[in-house]
Amino acid sequence: MSKHFLFLLFLPFSIGMVAQNDTITLMEEADTIFVIAPVVQHTATRSVIDGQTLNKCNTGQNLPFLLQNTPSLIATSDDGLGIGYTYFRVRGTDHTRINMTINDVPLNDSESQTVFWVNMTDMSNSMTNLNVQRGVGTSTNGSSAFGASINMETTPDTILPKRVNVEMLFNGGMYKTFHEMIKADVLLPKHWRLNMRLSKVNSDGYLYRAFSDLFSYHGSIGYYTRKTEVSLTAFGGSEKTYMAWDGVSDDNLKTDRRYNPAGEYIDKDGNVAYYNNQTDNYRQQHYQLHFRQRLAPQWNLAMTLHYTHGGGYYEQMKADKKYSSFGLENYEDADGNIIKRSNFIRQKHLNNHFYGGVFSINYRSEPADLTIGGAVNHYLGQHYGLVSDFNYHTIEAHEYYRSEADKLDANIYAKTNYRVINKANQTLTLYGDLQYRYVYYHLGGINDEDLQKLYITKNYHFFNPKAGITYQDHGHQVYFNFAIANREPTRKNFTEAGEHDIPKAERLFDYELGYTYNSQKWNIGLNLYYMDYKNQLVLTGKYSDTGAYLTRNVPNSYRMGIELSGAWRPTSWFTWQAAITISRSRIKNYTDWVAIYDTDWNELEQQEINFGDVQIAFSPAVTFSNNFSFEYKGFTADIHTQVVSKQYLDNTMSEQAVLKPYTVTNLTLQYSLPLPEKFPEIRLLAQVNNLFNQQYESNGGNWFCQFTDGSRYYTPWYYAQAGINAHAGIVVKF
Repeated sequence: MSKHFLFLLFLPFSIGMVAQNDTITLMEEADTIFVIAPVVQHTATRSVIDGQTLNKCNTGQNLPFLLQNTPSLIATSDDGLGIGYTYFRVRGTDHTRINMTINDVPLNDSESQTVFWVNMTDMSNSMTNLNVQRGVGTSTNGSSAFGASINMETTPDTILPKRVNVEMLFNGGMYKTFHEMIKADVLLPKHWRLNMRLSKVNSDGYLYRAFSDLFSYHGSIGYYTRKTEVSLTAFGGSEKTYMAWDGVSDDNLKTDRRYNPAGEYIDKDGNVAYYNNQTDNYRQQHYQLHFRQRLAPQWNLAMTLHYTHGGGYYEQMKADKKYSSFGLENYEDADGNIIKRSNFIRQKHLNNHFYGGVFSINYRSEPADLTIGGAVNHYLGQHYGLVSDFNYHTIEAHEYYRSEADKLDANIYAKTNYRVINKANQTLTLYGDLQYRYVYYHLGGINDEDLQKLYITKNYHFFNPKAGITYQDHGHQVYFNFAIANREPTRKNFTEAGEHDIPKAERLFDYELGYTYNSQKWNIGLNLYYMDYKNQLVLTGKYSDTGAYLTRNVPNSYRMGIELSGAWRPTSWFTWQAAITISRSRIKNYTDWVAIYDTDWNELEQQEINFGDVQIAFSPAVTFSNNFSFEYKGFTADIHTQVVSKQYLDNTMSEQAVLKPYTVTNLTLQYSLPLPEKFPEIRLLAQVNNLFNQQYESNGGNWFCQFTDGSRYYTPWYYAQAGINAHAGIVVKF
């Protein structure tokens, strides 16, 4: 700890890498419209993507699959196509540890700390830009960035429409996948502007019954002058997906890769059957009121009020379960037989409200920039479950648990850039960033898994300082950045914790050192990172009475690596981009709980075993992406390849529970028809995913136990991804 303490002593004199949330006027008097947008400086740890590039290969997959060109990022999906539930990891860090905001408003769910993209499918088609900051990054609102942060903007494009711009898209493909979208950008009289989008995505999914029925919308109306912006934004959607959450065994992968065990049960005649409504159903609506004002030539003010409502449930067959597991008495039939087990239909409901406000005041001058900002956000969530007896119809819609959550999240920060040297081709910039964050969390009621009483009240006070230095000279840039981040446990960390493993807050010390060079024809970026975790929460082999896997803090763990990226454009018609990450992610002196069985499969105890220094699960040593782009007279072709090395499914480093290395190549073809100016723009597109039909799995899990003779038994499960699949469509703009 001494090295961190000494660094903080010098924090007031320390320095910085990136200015974020500074504001500038992008449009002058032309049509009297302007947009205030963040200034983003490029470093090797940041990937900035404009909306047009983001949607270049959009055939209906959710956002994680559109970001696969990002260094150190891996996407995965439950349905195998990237249409239904999708997730991603950055530097091996899962999506619950990645800070995500949209128009500066927190997007992560307050309790699970994740974002479910099925609730807002095709949201990328409303984004004007998106940037991914690997590591801790600069201060933002919402949950802490423990591996990366993603900031999304849906503010209007700075290119003014010709009164009305309309874009329509339709594409279809294998597994009955269809994607339809219509959006419009309308310039109204007297400084008003209107944007709207409707999207629909349907798919049967690669896995059997893993269908998705997704709808989303986005709309914004705003008043813009040279000094003022007032806009109201609304977006959201609804989803109905058949579950594909359970994964499959290695034997299933060998016999039928599309097998989906969700909803499986044995009917009264002894046959295997599948419950036809094993579905997830959810709606979510977001509302944001933005006010941005130029106070003076160097001062800008931005304020946002927001409200989000989400509600829905998932329904599933729970086969051969005890009545007592739902708090019910056993059933006595007409013959006096006592029935202790049955098949049940369970619904788990969620109804939540999230609201608050965010603000920032920005000052920009030649030698220095200053941003003061913060937020106050409040979350209220209700969780409750209903159960009915599928076999004997003895009960219907019995409520067997209910709990309520209350979370207050407030922060304030100040960050500054000071340019010690500020010449045309040479700058030396010092950066400092101080954030205080307060979190109050209360959870009470009955737990859903073990029906035990919940009463959790926690208060957290986090101080998150950041500092760095950047030197630029004729296209060359060298930087160093240091940041501290603190993160509170999620709901599951509390509800699935053991009696003696009450979760502690986590802390991260992040060091980033890098170099970039940019020229007209090529650029290169090199970044070295070391992420030192204290009390990181990880899954263990210990489980509760209901079989839920428990988490615990590990005292010392780290991620370190080298990220190298570059691009080369030797001609106007060809671009080559590539990125590689070589990393090492370890838990020091790791101990895990293991279930001990005798040879007759009788569980005797759970025993703690030391595994020494181990690799963190789902942390590949190497990730590599390569992209060839060709452009010629309206025709474009992109060939993207991603290589991911072996990943362990848990933290014991067993070779019997791994995700095998895989290489996946996707091909995208587009052609813009050469039509006269008075005609609509028409673009034809085709996409072939997994061009070489790689049989691979991108996610999974593992359960294992140990016998009294010391041998171990492993039961890994996997999420199979689709082989070669093709899609084609048309985009019309007028």
